Amino acid sequence: MITNIAENGSFGVGIRGMGTFLPERILTNHELSKQIPTTDEWIRSKIGVGERRIADESETLSNMATIAGRRAIENAGLKPEDIDLIILARVDPDHIDPSTSFKVQDNLGAINAGAFDAVIGGCPGSVYALSIGASFVASGSCKNVLVIGGDIISRNLINWNDRETCCFFGDGAGAAVLSRLPKGQGIQSYLMKVDGSRYNACIIPAGGLKMPVDSGNVDDVKKRYLNMDNKAVWNFATTVLPESIVQVAEKSGVKVEDIDMVISHQANINIIKTSMEKIGLTMDKTHTTIEKYGNTGGASTLITLAEAVVEKKVNKGDKVVMVSFGAGLAWSGMLLEWHEQSDFN
Repeated sequence: MITNIAENGSFGVGIRGMGTFLPERILTNHELSKQIPTTDEWIRSKIGVGERRIADESETLSNMATIAGRRAIENAGLKPEDIDLIILARVDPDHIDPSTSFKVQDNLGAINAGAFDAVIGGCPGSVYALSIGASFVASGSCKNVLVIGGDIISRNLINWNDRETCCFFGDGAGAAVLSRLPKGQGIQSYLMKVDGSRYNACIIPAGGLKMPVDSGNVDDVKKRYLNMDNKAVWNFATTVLPESIVQVAEKSGVKVEDIDMVISHQANINIIKTSMEKIGLTMDKTHTTIEKYGNTGGASTLITLAEAVVEKKVNKGDKVVMVSFGAGLAWSGMLLEWHEQSDFN
């Protein structure tokens, strides 16, 4: 689906504030090369990662999401009780039940907020969740929605002896507060799409109802951890990333050359470079964090946008496109005009 929310909504929707959290522990490529057959040069050239952050055993997803969420609320000039809804995009929860977003709501003291986990499959989750949150605001159902993307990918999801997956990922959380603007302002359009025929291209086979973790597979790394068809993911990503940018621009009535900033999911620096080249945009029209943080799953686009704003690469009036993609295979895109906090009531 693709929609022009600026035309169809009762209200405009913008990002009023942002926050991030990254664990203190840094794992460099040099350290990683001591446990698997790889080199710093190989990882940097093939993926673009120089180092990544790793959560320690005391850190949980709810803790990380709470810190990022609190920072976003403060950055928006709001209080926790001003939040109407919390959406947490994630893969691995604190517990199977109840939803981790409920713990985040309590931690924040967001006593007026409903909450739910958007289990969209990690990497596509952030822009999917932003699109869902924007719909609540645009409809008039909510005034302020807190969207959080976060994952502790290092703990249960990847095999640290598998070079084809472990080199990519890091842990982190990013958050954004969506609030009302005058109709037609802020987010212009978004798309949410999936190609379920490629369900197995990026998958953790065991752990669900189809293949519960039991004594027969608990030590089987091919079943317990992420399996990724890197060629299939490359072909998919270098197609949907440029296509999504073009599609949300066209839906918003914006020429591609007039886009000021592209914030892509940080899966691979070469995916970003190839995609930008395909649509004729130079790399100075994007911001990357993959070299410092790796692929932080559902947090990556939020972390990257927040950093671009802090570094003044995104300013009032800029036309910004965000694209996330990954397991499913699923992808989502959004075009918004950037507003400052003072523009919100």
